[in-house]
Amino acid sequence: MNRPNEAWLTELEQESRSRQDVFMGRIASRLQRPLVTDKPIRPFQGSPDFWNETDWDLEKRVEQFSVHFKSVGGYVACVRNEQELLAWIEEKAEELEPKRVILQDQEELRALKLEDSIPYAKVSVWNTEDGTNEKLAAAEADIGIVVADGVAAYTGSIMVKSAKEKGRSVSLLPTVLFLIVPKERIRTRLGELLTELDEQGRENLPAGVHFISGPSRSSDIENDLTIGVHGPGIVYAIIVG
Repeated sequence: MNRPNEAWLTELEQESRSRQDVFMGRIASRLQRPLVTDKPIRPFQGSPDFWNETDWDLEKRVEQFSVHFKSVGGYVACVRNEQELLAWIEEKAEELEPKRVILQDQEELRALKLEDSIPYAKVSVWNTEDGTNEKLAAAEADIGIVVADGVAAYTGSIMVKSAKEKGRSVSLLPTVLFLIVPKERIRTRLGELLTELDEQGRENLPAGVHFISGPSRSSDIENDLTIGVHGPGIVYAIIVG
């Protein structure tokens, strides 16, 4: 960069800082407080040691996750094994009467053979049918089914990773979402899930990671709460184990 450009940028920065000082000075005057120019002292960084050491036993994790997930409008069911899981899905499907169901291409879901259990609905598996617009199929689905990759009990959040066989659309576009949660994947804190991701190394990170804490909730316009605008309006977490 030549010298005239450097001088011009310096002048712009000084003007910007000057306007910022005037603006902040007006706020301080209205609040009847002195204008603070020194950076605040922050002796601590990150979470405190006692929080990093907090670890609930498995039963309390299940209990607290259920409390938090339900508090934001989600539903929680507990089943003991694959047979009870299949029975639960069949019963709920009969209640909801879906015309289309889409699921991730995951071994746990394939083993359920839902195409036999829900014969009245078109059951499709993400990214396995040639010539299919997968996002459109997910948008048209009444029910999406995914297996959780991790759960944070303290926040009631379910982690779902994205990959070629695990498109995000399956959990974002259907009207109703079934999140199958293996009990052993429930952790106490969100940081535990993030640490596990970090330990995988950058080259092994998934294409995407998102956290689901109940149904879609929006209140952007006049604080009027609306459910299901930007995602499934009904979300079930089915804990297996």
